[in-house]
Amino acid sequence: MKIKYLLVLTLVFVLILSACAQPTQAPVEEPAAEEPAAEEPAAEAPAVSELNILWAQWDPADYLQQVANMYEEETGIKVNVIQEPWGSFGDRFFTEMAAGGDAWDMVVGDSQWLGQGATQGHYIELTDFMASKGIDKSVTPATLTYYGEYPTGSGHYWGFPTEGDADGWAYRKDLFEDPDEMAAFEAEYGYPLDVPKDYNQLMDIANFFTRPDDGIYGVAIYTQKDYDAITMGVENTMFSWGGDWHDENNNVMGIVNSPENIEAVQFYRDLYECCQVPGLSNAFFTETNDAMIGGQATMIMNYFAFLPALASSDISEYADVTGFFPNPAGPKGAPQHAALGGQGMSVISYISDERKQAALDFIEWFAQEDIQTKWAELGGYSCNSSVLQTDEFLAAQPFNPAFAETMTFVKDFWNIPEYGELMEITQRHLSSFIVEGVGTAEETMNAIAEEHDQVLRDAGYIE
Repeated sequence: MKIKYLLVLTLVFVLILSACAQPTQAPVEEPAAEEPAAEEPAAEAPAVSELNILWAQWDPADYLQQVANMYEEETGIKVNVIQEPWGSFGDRFFTEMAAGGDAWDMVVGDSQWLGQGATQGHYIELTDFMASKGIDKSVTPATLTYYGEYPTGSGHYWGFPTEGDADGWAYRKDLFEDPDEMAAFEAEYGYPLDVPKDYNQLMDIANFFTRPDDGIYGVAIYTQKDYDAITMGVENTMFSWGGDWHDENNNVMGIVNSPENIEAVQFYRDLYECCQVPGLSNAFFTETNDAMIGGQATMIMNYFAFLPALASSDISEYADVTGFFPNPAGPKGAPQHAALGGQGMSVISYISDERKQAALDFIEWFAQEDIQTKWAELGGYSCNSSVLQTDEFLAAQPFNPAFAETMTFVKDFWNIPEYGELMEITQRHLSSFIVEGVGTAEETMNAIAEEHDQVLRDAGYIE
């Protein structure tokens, strides 16, 4: 048994040695399956996918939508420009704001809304945002003041200057440059017929071309009693005469009814009485444009935003002979000014923090010089200082040089929350005197001053 056991052990030992002596064979590896290519990480969806901007119903809102479409292509964030007719624009906006509504993320609101939007909590303050991005330095100082700042002079901003606008003038170059007309004018007035440098020359030209028998008149100026039209028209003379609505302490007595303002309002009345196209006793931007398109007016007052129609041969047969000039200086050597139009873009305070940030991101993008250049090319009136000075902008449209010059000397009406009450007073009294011929210029301005003083005292602006 032992021998047998030993033989078995010996056999096992031999087998083990034999196994150890064999070369080790690496295991055959199966070819690795080809791994699928790593997918690019999906772009993170923006926290806010859609923004809404409220604006009035007019061509600039269409241009803003085109710019907004560019933003969607770059960021994936859809931006809707919601348009409301001018007549109901303010009512719709402030009704929503009174309810703390968040239907819109931004509004391109009237410059006169700044005080109401800021003090009633409808807008978020943009001061730190605009300063940190350099946006406050990218626009002309006048537009920053009137489209963005409240209170005036405080350095607090509530809107980004978006659609620059102001009153300017269009005129018939073919009449101004006609040799016979030029000779006749110089013979009568003693100086060459040309674009008026001041309001005295404008009056001379208006009288010279007022020829009822030929169906031609000197001017078409604002007279509409609704909202702010006649006030804006009169401001063009008031500011150019060196007048104003108030002093730095909000006092109006002796300011509104100053000799300069009284004289300016009388001039506006005289211009209306002598030289206005017949039937324009309630005229605003549509009516003054129509007077030029119809060949009745030699010169018309209008906001620059509405002047493109006059340069379009599809709209006006006089397009090729229509020229443009800024609001003339007054007769007393005061600095040249023009009544401000236009709007700034503000962010609504009632939306979520995410939407506020998304709105700020859009404004930062929109404020870039290349985007402002595109905005101007489409037809928007950029307030960007650099864009306004480029040869491309100045040559793009025949009215652009006058617009660029005007935006350096614009002035505005009140922008405090009570502006609506103050505006109703001016509209009522100015229309009564200028259009209806009731009372005198002095009586008119005295009445406006007294009523404005009462509103401001009731509201605590004057102690």
